[in-house]
Amino acid sequence: MAGGIDALADEQQYVDRMEMLKAFDETNAGVKGLIDSGLVKVPKIFVRPSEDLDEELTCKNTTRIQVPVIDLSDIQNADRRKQIVEQVRIASETWGFFQVANHGIPLTVLDGMIDGVRKFNDQDVEEKKKYYSRDRTRTVRFNSSYDLFTSRTASWRDTLTISFSGPDPTHPDELPASCRESAVEYSKHVEILGNILLGLLSEALGLKTDHLKNMECSEGHRLHCHYYPACPEPQLAIGTAKHSDAGFLTILLQNQIATGLQVLHQGQWVDIQPIPGALVINIGDLLQLVSNGKFRSNEHRATASRIGPRISVACFFSGPVNGTKIYGPIEELISQKNPPIYRNVVLGDYVAKFLTTGLDNYRALDYYKL
Repeated sequence: MAGGIDALADEQQYVDRMEMLKAFDETNAGVKGLIDSGLVKVPKIFVRPSEDLDEELTCKNTTRIQVPVIDLSDIQNADRRKQIVEQVRIASETWGFFQVANHGIPLTVLDGMIDGVRKFNDQDVEEKKKYYSRDRTRTVRFNSSYDLFTSRTASWRDTLTISFSGPDPTHPDELPASCRESAVEYSKHVEILGNILLGLLSEALGLKTDHLKNMECSEGHRLHCHYYPACPEPQLAIGTAKHSDAGFLTILLQNQIATGLQVLHQGQWVDIQPIPGALVINIGDLLQLVSNGKFRSNEHRATASRIGPRISVACFFSGPVNGTKIYGPIEELISQKNPPIYRNVVLGDYVAKFLTTGLDNYRALDYYKL
C-alpha cells in the first residue's frame, strides 16, 4: 500500500512540475523575465536535486590548477607550429579543454558579439518574444533551456540560437537587429578559427592537416548565445548542468564579468578563468569517438552567480547534422593493438537522440561503446 501511495505522490509531483514548467515557458520572457518581475527567491523548477547539492562537497576544488593556455602566434612557422601541435595534443588528451590566445579574431569583433547578445536580452520583452520558440527547425530561435521539459532541473539561463548549418544558412535579415552585424561578423571569423584548430587537431592525431576538415567536421556551425542573469540564490541553481558537448569541437567566447565555466578535472571542479581576448576550446563527444578515445570530451558546467549578467557565446562544430553521414573511429588510428572502441553512428540519428534527452542525463559515448 505504501508503495502505491508513493507512486501516486511521485505522479502528482511530476504533474505539478510539468504545469510549473509550462507556465514559465508560456511567458516567453525567459529567466530574465523572472528577474525583471522582482523575483527574490529561486522558483522550485530551478532548484537542483539534493544529491546534486551534496555532490558539491566532494567535488569542490581546493587547488589552483588551470586549464592550459596556448598561444597561436607565429603558427605558420614550422618549428613553432610543431610546438603548438604538441601543446594541443597534450591538452586534448588530458583535459579536453584549453584556451587560445592570439587566435586572429580582433578584440573588437569579440566585444561586438558580447555587446550584441547583451543588447538583444536588454531590449523590450515583446521584441524578444518574436523569436521565442521550441521549433528546432527554425534557424534563429530564443528560449530558456532547450531541454526544459526533459531535464531534472531548469537551467538559469536564456539562449539565442543562430544556426549557420545546412543547405539554407541563415540570411542576415532573419537575425535580430540588435545583434545582426556582430553575429554575422563573428561567425565569419570563428569559422576560420574552427578550421585552423581542426588542422592542428588533425596533426596532433598524426594525420594530414586537412583530414578532419575533409570529414566535414566543420560543415555548418551554430552560435548559442547564453545570457545568465544574476541569481538571488545561486547555491540552489545551476546555469548549465554538468554535460559533455555532443559535436566535434566547441569555441567559447565569454565576457569578463564573472567566473562561471567549470570543467571536471580529476574529480574536482576547476574554474576556467576568463582571459581578455582569449577563447575557450573544448573537445566534443564526436571527436572523442572518431579519435577512438585518444582525445577526451570532458564534462563541464556553468554555475549560477549573484553577479550578472554573465554572457557567453558557444560555437558548435557538429558536422552536417541534418544528413545521413556516418562517423566512426578513423581508419588510420585503428590497428590490432588499438582496435575500435566505438561503433559507427549515423549523424542524423545521433543528433536526434541528443535533442530528445535531458542535457543532465545524456551520455552519448556510453551508447556507442563496443
